[in-house]
Amino acid sequence: MAAGKLSPRQKMINLMYLVFIAMLAIQIGPEVLSSFGYMNEKLTAANTTASEKNELTLSKLATKAGEQPEKYAALYEKAMAVNELSVTFDQYLDDLKEIITEDIENKNDYEAMKGTDVGDQYFFEGDGYTANGREFLDRIHNYRDSILQLIGAEPPLATVINKRFDTAPQDTEDGKQPWLQNRFEGFPLIATVTNLTALQTDIKTTQSDIFGTLLGGQLESDVSMSNYRTILLPEKSAFFQGERFKGRIVLGRYDASLKPSEVIVNGQPVTDIEDGAAMLDFPAGNVGERTVKGKFVFIEDGKPVEIEINSSYAVIPKPNNAVISADKMNVVYRGVENPMTISIPGVPDNLVKATAKGLRKVKGAGRYLMEPGTGSGKEIQIRVSGTLPDGSKVSSSQAFRIKDIPAPRGTLRKQSGHVKIPKTSIANATVGVELPDFDFDLTLKTTGFTVKVPGQSAVVVRGNKMNAQAKKVINKARRGDLITLFDIKSSLVGNTSYKIKNAAPVSIEVQ
Repeated sequence: MAAGKLSPRQKMINLMYLVFIAMLAIQIGPEVLSSFGYMNEKLTAANTTASEKNELTLSKLATKAGEQPEKYAALYEKAMAVNELSVTFDQYLDDLKEIITEDIENKNDYEAMKGTDVGDQYFFEGDGYTANGREFLDRIHNYRDSILQLIGAEPPLATVINKRFDTAPQDTEDGKQPWLQNRFEGFPLIATVTNLTALQTDIKTTQSDIFGTLLGGQLESDVSMSNYRTILLPEKSAFFQGERFKGRIVLGRYDASLKPSEVIVNGQPVTDIEDGAAMLDFPAGNVGERTVKGKFVFIEDGKPVEIEINSSYAVIPKPNNAVISADKMNVVYRGVENPMTISIPGVPDNLVKATAKGLRKVKGAGRYLMEPGTGSGKEIQIRVSGTLPDGSKVSSSQAFRIKDIPAPRGTLRKQSGHVKIPKTSIANATVGVELPDFDFDLTLKTTGFTVKVPGQSAVVVRGNKMNAQAKKVINKARRGDLITLFDIKSSLVGNTSYKIKNAAPVSIEVQ
């Protein structure tokens, strides 16, 4: 068919040749028809598998939404909307395939589906579309647009879905051709069915992509490094000065939407959950190491999953006053019970041991009494040891000076030093002793004294009252004379074995 002017006969031959070529083009062999059929079978089987996987994913998402609504409820709601759109469109395509193949008795006889009339008559009318053809295009557009509205127009998934359901005119050798004509006009019926099944595959794939993106986005959020915080895990909950700190720093995931179904701490339920954390508020307890035990309970796949809580903390005595000590004033006295408080910060009283000669434990935390004996010398060491929460030992010692009870002062009628009283009152007065400014509340008993009247011999008296001889010499005293009471002896009530020093004398001016 060379170019140039042709005769009418040649033009007729050429036209017949073109018609012959066109007739050859539409004569599709049985092998090609069967290939379309086998392809449709594989796509149908793949669609069934995809549907099962999508349903399983949706079911798991429903379970997650029930277990962790803060995290998954919104995702499940969106997934359900996608599923409803997809099922509706998929069912429409199933119905469409039933309509165009209703006259085919054996749906597996692919060679019987070689005609193009059914598909063309269903979709096309003249140069335009039938109502069914327009509905078909509208169904594709509505599904695509509704899905994009649900998931948003952000790439890459939106870009993929747009391309997957693109019905824009297609490029051909003769220029642009409408999508529906390009894909369905003049095709054998089996090819039309296969095209519809392929469109159903696109629906299943879209569902799977969206479900994966929804869950993947949540998973990505869960494992995002921005959700992690550093957590310091010391080897123990308290350290003493001079020790080496030992511990670990780990990363912990912070998830405000993760809420347990139950939290038990030390046998009690905890209901205050903030930002994914169980908030604790209970008495710290006694001094020493305290344990915190319990569990977090989460529901996963309908089954409870328990996470153990096993930790500890230390309780140390609360300081309620300042520790002020005067050097050189660590003193204990013989003959009395010296009260002492002995403790080690951070160590319970039952794990503290104090030892020294004359030291004994009494009722009360850290309470002791010290009674230095006569053979204790001038100093005594009190040694203290304790067991720390980690099992290690700590010990210390403190030296205390031992002093005797100071010498008391003699008194007459409870007056000491220089006393002025009438002579008649002296004979009947009681001689006593006192310990002024001494911190211990002691009771002393006068056991004897000596009376000296100027010009008279000294008289020794036993007890605390003047005897007959003492009264006789006192009667000889004159006004202005100084009578002296000296060598005043006493004993400690409750501890007669301890020897009290002689009391200071009393000077009596006769009036």
